Formats: sequence, C-alpha cells, structure tokens
Amino acid sequence: MKFLTIMAAALALSTSAVFAAPAGKANGVLVDGKGMTLYTFDNDTSGTSNCYGGCAKSWPPFIAASGAAAEGDFTLVERKDGAMQWAVNGQPLYYWAGDRKPGDINGDGVGGVRHVLK
Repeated sequence: MKFLTIMAAALALSTSAVFAAPAGKANGVLVDGKGMTLYTFDNDTSGTSNCYGGCAKSWPPFIAASGAAAEGDFTLVERKDGAMQWAVNGQPLYYWAGDRKPGDINGDGVGGVRHVLK
C-alpha cells in the first residue's frame, strides 16, 4: 500500500513539476516556489542527469518552464527528452515522491546518494 501511495505522489508531481527557478530556502534547505524540498543525486555528473525511467518516477526531475533562463547559481540541464531541468552549480535537482507536503525532507540520505542542499 505504501508503494502505491508513493507512486501516486510521484505521478502527481510529474504532471505538475514545471516551475520557475528554486525559490530559496525553507527550514534550512533548498525548496521550490511551493516549498517542496529539492534534492541532488550523487550519480549525476555536472550538467548531466542520470535519473530516468523508474528512477525519475521516484525522483521526479525539477523541470523548468518553457523559456526559463539560468540565473546566478541556478543553471539548466537538458534531459534526454529535450526538457530542461533546473540545476544548482550544474547538479540537477529532483523531488522525492515520498515527500507529501512542503517542509518534508524524507528523501535526504536515501541510498546514501540523495541529498538536500543546505
């Protein structure tokens, strides 16, 4: 049951995950404009996302709105499908399907390779 709930949350995020640049910090971590926590993935390389398929279902990419432009430390990374994903200093940003509400940080440390930005 928990798996189905996480997957439903991932689908909801993936259909609404197009936002402007990250809004800033809340509770000491980087968040989007709705206060949802953003994460990095150690298996990415600078300027390249390595999270697709099942990975992207659990860790939806933080997709930039059409026409978005890099600003300061926030850059854009092109995904394999041509979508542009927000990154900070070249590190692509993601949501965690297990975060249900603004302020949740349930994905921090998952697998030893997912991290919030403080």
